[in-house]
Amino acid sequence: MTQEVFLLSYTKYGDHDAVLHCFCRENGFESFFAKGIYAAKSKKKAFLFPLNELLLYTSDRKKNIQNVLKMEQKNVDLFSSDIRKNAILFFISDLLNQVLRNENQNIGIYSEISIFLSQLQIDNFQAHLIFIFRLLKQQGLQPLFSDKTFLNPETGNFEDREVHHFFSKEISYVWKDLITSQDPYSLKLSRAEKQNFLDSALVYFHYHFTDFREPKSLEIIKEIF
Repeated sequence: MTQEVFLLSYTKYGDHDAVLHCFCRENGFESFFAKGIYAAKSKKKAFLFPLNELLLYTSDRKKNIQNVLKMEQKNVDLFSSDIRKNAILFFISDLLNQVLRNENQNIGIYSEISIFLSQLQIDNFQAHLIFIFRLLKQQGLQPLFSDKTFLNPETGNFEDREVHHFFSKEISYVWKDLITSQDPYSLKLSRAEKQNFLDSALVYFHYHFTDFREPKSLEIIKEIF
């Protein structure tokens, strides 16, 4: 069986093996057992990179987890030499590892990850912010547009009065721009807007995803950008 997947995270198992947590084009979130990936002669441990797109050749499902018989890398253009891109990849993969745990097949989300990566490759260093919004849209959690001024992060509606200090008039307008834009990746945000939008987006995620926690790499993202 062959599966196209994005690697979200992995857990070392024993001295040489690992469990890979992936988002699959066909099956949504799924975990796989990769035997010998940490063995001395193995070159596959270099594939353990956040949001690396892989082709996994797996055994037929006989247990709760499939064994990886062979793996190949789909995109050889890794970002390993760029600290900023690496930080973004770790941040987004950590976030996705949380919010996609119960997600079944969703071609829309798989495609959104591909678009995000292509934007990052062309040095769009606010791509992670746009992707976060697009992810909410794919999951049916995008705020409902209205003429009112302030976004309420709990209800996803705009209201006449500010209900959360991270959702000021200015940041609520950024959300409106994203909702109405035909090409949100082309929007240009100021440094302050980037930081404030990220803060507001994480609050929004807290309200709409059970047990959501801030990604571990959040502070690194804030320091770099």
